[in-house]
Amino acid sequence: MEPLSVFNVGTVELGRELVFIAGPCVIEDRDSTLRVAERLADLAMERGCGLIFKSSYDKANRTGGESFRGPGLEEGLRVLVEVREAIGLPVLTDVHSPEEARAAGEVVDCLQVPAFLCRQTDLVTACALTGKPVNVKKGQFLAPDDTRHIVAKLTSAGCDRIILTERGYAFGYHDLVVDLRSLAVMREIGALVCYDATHSLQQPGGASGQTGGLRAFVPPLARAAAAFGVDALFAETHPDPPRAKSDPATVWPLNSFGRLMDQILAVDGLRRELGKLGPDV
Repeated sequence: MEPLSVFNVGTVELGRELVFIAGPCVIEDRDSTLRVAERLADLAMERGCGLIFKSSYDKANRTGGESFRGPGLEEGLRVLVEVREAIGLPVLTDVHSPEEARAAGEVVDCLQVPAFLCRQTDLVTACALTGKPVNVKKGQFLAPDDTRHIVAKLTSAGCDRIILTERGYAFGYHDLVVDLRSLAVMREIGALVCYDATHSLQQPGGASGQTGGLRAFVPPLARAAAAFGVDALFAETHPDPPRAKSDPATVWPLNSFGRLMDQILAVDGLRRELGKLGPDV
């Protein structure tokens, strides 16, 4: 089985035009999640682009044991279903075990394998067996060409709707770097590619027991990824970043998200126009 180059996540088509994957890092409560989803739906409609809503019911990977994790599987999935039914956006969430994959696969439009779990064969296989599209975050420890083994696991289990996401590579202590060449390498494997503009600017454990980050670099690196060529742009957003219960150092302000979208879409449009002039070499 070969991965598909164009497919749908819910009502959104990937593989032709650039799509956004966005939402708060974690579901903090029902009402605020729905408000963010409604605003993102309006921004996408105004720009005529596709958007998939992302939020986590459980942040299992936290620096400190006291950090907020979310409402849990059952309540979190109820909120995500309400986002899809009330707001009309496809929904994506991350899963951490085969049991969670089976439960989430019954209700969400796309499953996400977290970066630290991308080599876990049982989890990857369980995601594939749900029949839903799967977005795999490339591990901070993994060379991009090694993602071919993840794709092979997915396709052997019957999944041909695959997204591979670049989210930075561990660079010494408490820092990540982004090598945009990975996007081309992963695309050659056959999957669609996504750039995670917020997680790739984290500084893991670099804020006194919390994950720090460099939010100011989100726009330039997102523009660079759009110029390089991506099928999707992932960026977490929050109405009040300093008070976000997860990743406050990197989530993008919701009131500026429309401008970020405009920049990315403008660069992506220029890249497509330049592509009409012929190959670079």
